[in-house]
Amino acid sequence: MTDRNDMTPPLRRRSLAELRALTPARVGLGRVGASLTTQALLDFTLDHARARDAVHAPFEVETVAAGLAGQATSVLVVMSQVADRADYLKRPDLGRRLSRESRELLEGRNSAACDLVIVIADGLSPAAVNAHALGLLNALMPKLAGFGIGAVLVAGGARVALGDEIGALLKARMTIMLIGERPGLSAPQSLGAYLTFAPQPGLTDAARNCVSNIQAAGLSFEEAASKIAWLAREGLSRGMTGVALKDESGLQLATSLAAPA
Repeated sequence: MTDRNDMTPPLRRRSLAELRALTPARVGLGRVGASLTTQALLDFTLDHARARDAVHAPFEVETVAAGLAGQATSVLVVMSQVADRADYLKRPDLGRRLSRESRELLEGRNSAACDLVIVIADGLSPAAVNAHALGLLNALMPKLAGFGIGAVLVAGGARVALGDEIGALLKARMTIMLIGERPGLSAPQSLGAYLTFAPQPGLTDAARNCVSNIQAAGLSFEEAASKIAWLAREGLSRGMTGVALKDESGLQLATSLAAPA
């Protein structure tokens, strides 16, 4: 016979309002016949418009570059081979290669080998980069103390793989690219960070680690910076990134918190 004192109390059923407070996802939208309610449809239309606006927002290159003045001794502005935003969306391949002028700029530096190169790129949400890149970098740079950072670059018309060519030309052991992620209906301004060891043209995404969803409703700057710094440190130490390197930064934190004082 079960002791009443050992019985687990029944779970309390939560309301839809409580569930909606936990997530920006679309839950419990309701129906009017076979259609959504007017308010749900209006909310969807507004979020869709915000996502489209994020994709087509102008990249504030000069503002971002000026904001880097106190963070890096060497700041460079480069461009991919795309001609404009429409070209960027139709020709992803051109966003993965530097323009002739930008390639010549980096080749002409005759850079010495370095641990890291950091690239801030517009990606699919320039609005995310405009809003979050400098804040994330402010949290990240102190955590990268001790590493040799060759340069910080601002890259326009960029896809993630553009960092491979940049890193190879600047003789970096690793690139860290901060780039606007594809906007979602509940996250139009989400920033991602991609880390690639031994960058060179032709790598696939299997060679990278990604820290994503850096935004107000996702990862904070401090949380994201801790993950990025952990991956950079471990990736350089082990000589790898991508599928071979698992993010164990959270496990490390949990272990330290569980240790007796």
